[in-house]
Amino acid sequence: MTKKICDTILETIGQTPLVRLHRIHRGVVAADVLAKIETVNPGNSIKDRMAVKMIEDAERAGLLKPGGTIIEGTSGNTGMGLAIAAVVKGYSCIFTTTDKQSKEKVDALRAFGAEVIVCPTDVDPEDPRSYYSVSSRLERDTPNSWKANQYDNPSNAVAHYEQTGPEIWDQTGGAIDHLVVGVGTGGTISGTGRFLKERKPSVKVWGIDTYGSVFKKYKETGVFDKNEIYPYITEGIGEDFLPKNVDFSVIDHFEKVTDRDAAIMTSRIAREEGIFAGNSAGSAMAGLLQLADRFKAGETVVVIFHDHGTRYLGKMYNPEWMRAKGFVDKSGLTARDLVSHMQKAPLVTIDRQAPVSQAAQLMMANDYSQMPVTADGRLVGSLTETHLYEEIVKHPEAAKGPIEAIMAPAFPFVDVTTSVDALAGMLTAENPAVLVRDFKSDQTYIITRWDVIGALS
Repeated sequence: MTKKICDTILETIGQTPLVRLHRIHRGVVAADVLAKIETVNPGNSIKDRMAVKMIEDAERAGLLKPGGTIIEGTSGNTGMGLAIAAVVKGYSCIFTTTDKQSKEKVDALRAFGAEVIVCPTDVDPEDPRSYYSVSSRLERDTPNSWKANQYDNPSNAVAHYEQTGPEIWDQTGGAIDHLVVGVGTGGTISGTGRFLKERKPSVKVWGIDTYGSVFKKYKETGVFDKNEIYPYITEGIGEDFLPKNVDFSVIDHFEKVTDRDAAIMTSRIAREEGIFAGNSAGSAMAGLLQLADRFKAGETVVVIFHDHGTRYLGKMYNPEWMRAKGFVDKSGLTARDLVSHMQKAPLVTIDRQAPVSQAAQLMMANDYSQMPVTADGRLVGSLTETHLYEEIVKHPEAAKGPIEAIMAPAFPFVDVTTSVDALAGMLTAENPAVLVRDFKSDQTYIITRWDVIGALS
């Protein structure tokens, strides 16, 4: 048998396999579940498809010229696809990413010669420090550069309309009934879903979202609610803005998955199905199980596994990291037990634009030792009595200024299922409080060392 010889690595992109899953959904989902394994692309993710499409469309349009520099804000996978194509085509790359992305992703980008700038996660997209804003500034300041802009670039969704959708249609012989996809830029679900629905209007498209993202509420109400935005750990899905590539008319429903459930499911996929997939695959499978009653016997469900597990060796596949985040099942007390036992009141916050003096008065009046700081309802920082005291004593004029001038980083978020043992490990002199989120009841609580001591004593 003659083996095909590819002229460049770019010719190996696509035509990824569909693999039937057997164990994870057994006894829960009656339908046949098939995983589209995008990890076999050269950059180990589905993003290779749209990365090359965006570059080639930009070349045809004269936007990307020989010897140019490709600039993009990326969670890692799109950057990898762009970096591989750049090596083949002779371009330079500068990428911005967030500090929540795994070290493996950043190291992989640098391995292909890309420059990577790490930016803070918990800032608004419009903030000049955000990875969106920094990438836009770099495009303005870098001669002969082009920003891929995966969130709004229509070539993203077109790549999946032209490639991923037809592949799934052919591989299933048109027998697909449901498509389950984690939603980030929106290109995969919108392009693939549109193609499949044009061929078979009865196909249902299920978008998997994460708590801390705006997609689900916007789909259901048409309201962009900044109060939906919380810091979250899950990588590759969810956003705090509305990318143009998210076609809400194609997506029938959004299902939210917690960080904990996504992380645990990520490792289950490897242990139970032998597939080394990434965090968004864990989210997609957890969401699929949550939607179990929507899938009937005799139907076919296709779920996208976007990227490879090697990107998460320091996180979801690291037992110490899982324990530190409270994602390992343990017996004994949990944050839910603690909140219920203490009968804690809902979270009280203060806006970052409020004067420091107002925060001091509020904390004294209520005997608060610490308080979260918000911007448009989003948690962006924190205040503690120790820090407040030091700032006002050293700089009395600070009392008249805004809180954002002196605030500390935001307290970490955990799910209510986190064990009290894990909570205790997170509470330190530098980090005196943890925010506990009950996503089901839509409530957030603040836990301090005294709360843990009270529960354990």
